[in-house]
Amino acid sequence: MSHRVHGLADDDVAPDWPALTHEEIAQVLAAFGFTATDAATWRSPRPLSAAALASTTDGVVFVKRHHRNVRSPESLREEHRFIAHLRAHDMPIPRVFEDRAGDTAHASDGWVYEVHARARGADLYREAISWSPLRRLDHARAAGAMLARLHRAAEHYRAAQRSTHILVARDDLLRADDPIATLERQLDERPGLAAYLDPRPWREDFARWILPRHARLQPLLRDRPRAWAHNDWHASNLCWSDDGRVAEVVDFGLCSPTGALFDLATAIERNAIAWLELARGADAVFVDSARALIDGYAAIAPLTDDDRRALAELLPLVHVEFALSEVEYFQAVTGSTANADVAYDTFLLGHTRWFDSAHAQPLLDAIRRGA
Repeated sequence: MSHRVHGLADDDVAPDWPALTHEEIAQVLAAFGFTATDAATWRSPRPLSAAALASTTDGVVFVKRHHRNVRSPESLREEHRFIAHLRAHDMPIPRVFEDRAGDTAHASDGWVYEVHARARGADLYREAISWSPLRRLDHARAAGAMLARLHRAAEHYRAAQRSTHILVARDDLLRADDPIATLERQLDERPGLAAYLDPRPWREDFARWILPRHARLQPLLRDRPRAWAHNDWHASNLCWSDDGRVAEVVDFGLCSPTGALFDLATAIERNAIAWLELARGADAVFVDSARALIDGYAAIAPLTDDDRRALAELLPLVHVEFALSEVEYFQAVTGSTANADVAYDTFLLGHTRWFDSAHAQPLLDAIRRGA
């Protein structure tokens, strides 16, 4: 079975995880009370898990498989409980099915599976790589408006912090008085990340590239309330109606208690900068898309001048903890130090450095001005 996934350099590569087979899908779906019919109709090109659309006698469903070192049953249930809350508050999100034991996270042979209803609407960006810009400004405005709706729906959701750091977005370091000391305290429970960072001058890297921006951001972020958020608001995680509105929202794998501005900054970072095409200079920055995202958001949840200033300071650092989680994933789970190097050098440090460039300033200025 030939299947390729998105690599880290705008390329297609062999997957770290084997593709879901028809026999495997049939066994999993039987555990959820479904009868599989044909082979998978589509396989996801996302590299961090294995997923497919599968036909059953009751229609098409979405099947996703995780390695237990990435998602335990409980860590996956954390995502599903947040989804359940949002669905109960009228957010358009596909249903998560329960298996015959009444569990939404099904463990079998070292893997953990989840099965969702197929998302409604057109999956227009499903082949798009992460960090590829939105193609239409009306999509950007609609994405911003739906993100604000999600934040309204999540306002009263209360749950503990995620039980894992791996492939989860957080803002613990950004809120901390001392990010270096905070990360040092985490390393005892994150041996894979500790092993990677040990030979590197990471404290010096933080002092040079992270701490100056953190000093400006932290006073603006420290006292803002935490709230559960999606944390991966890319166009490929949205399905679309014919009139350009968001029909349904998918993929809550990075969700955690961060905050509304963190989520909005992530949306800008994911959808308004062509990170894999920075050689294009100013043409890799889509200021109009960022404005449209913010305008759509603010039409539902108005932003103050202080919010916009905080958003501009947050954008250059919003990726920091997810980048570290990718370093940990590649080092400790897939065993690829080469990919961990990309996550550290290109993602963690490279993205932060880019915001000092001339090409980044119009974007940051537009966020601050709100015009």
